Amino acid sequence: MSTVNKVPITTRTGPAFRALFLLLWLVVGLSACSADKRDWQLSGPTMGTRYHITVADVPAAVQKPELQKRVDAELEQVNREMSTYIDDSELMRFNRGPVGEAVPVSGHLAGVVARSLELYRRSDGAFDVTVGPLVNLWGFGPQPEPETIPDDADIDRLLEQIGSDALVVERSPDRITRSRPVEIDLSAIAKGHGVDRVAELLEAQGIRHYLVEVGGELRTRGKNPRGNPWRIGVESPDPTGRAVQKPIEISGKSVATSGDYRNYYERDGVRYSHSIDPRTGRPLRHRLASVTVIADNCAEADGLATALNVLGAEAGLKLAEEENLAVFMLVKTDTGFEERYSSAFEPYLGKSGQ
Repeated sequence: MSTVNKVPITTRTGPAFRALFLLLWLVVGLSACSADKRDWQLSGPTMGTRYHITVADVPAAVQKPELQKRVDAELEQVNREMSTYIDDSELMRFNRGPVGEAVPVSGHLAGVVARSLELYRRSDGAFDVTVGPLVNLWGFGPQPEPETIPDDADIDRLLEQIGSDALVVERSPDRITRSRPVEIDLSAIAKGHGVDRVAELLEAQGIRHYLVEVGGELRTRGKNPRGNPWRIGVESPDPTGRAVQKPIEISGKSVATSGDYRNYYERDGVRYSHSIDPRTGRPLRHRLASVTVIADNCAEADGLATALNVLGAEAGLKLAEEENLAVFMLVKTDTGFEERYSSAFEPYLGKSGQ
């Protein structure tokens, strides 16, 4: 097993503040689409963000308006099952339901919660779908940011109340039990699950070439409208705009990114990130700016990106090496940013064409 010290590291500096994966298909892929080739783009609002889909070489039996309706209906169903912003969603009904009793739920909800509990165990509690009360306490939920920083007593009180160890998932029949009144929030994995649902819908229609993206999380299969493998580009830290650092071939895989570069506030010169460590009850203070994960499905990539972001660069890369995860990180330094990536990510750099 590799150690963190053996992880390939390259260094680049600059005054940037964010890093994520830019979808090259938005730049060069769509211009190649044409009606006669049955290469289409679909887009719309969902989950508080937007989705973008590119499909290529669509079977003749599939019609674009009907496909758009099916996609919208599938994503609406994901929202009806898992949103915390829809008061009567299945998840919110569960959160208001009985404690200590097995509650029947849909197969989709049971599956996503089961995956979340697996990530909770794999990350030693860094991924926790019950962390919502702490997120709210720090002002990163529905309520505005607090006038003062939460005190230790309030944090400790909530730490005693949360914890995915209170959840048990049963399959066939699908039921969830909570041993204490924790509330589930699937925002760290639901977008990835939604991407997977749409990808499965497309495949059920006979579509074998696609890119599905929801709020920056994506899944691909086959080739783009130009007949080439799907490629994305690592975004360079650039204060003047988004500059592609290196393109990476990503066909047949899913990609998700998590980081602290977008949602934060400052108090008395201290920066407080929206990413809360459920083990400490406090915002992350380490120097990991962003982490991107490549996986077979998008729910896995989405959840792992959050878990590794909470763990930080050293512990996160250690887990990546132990589990053979393809992971790319940007770590803040005194002079800029340092790139780090796992051994499993290195082959993707070899396909970058550079």
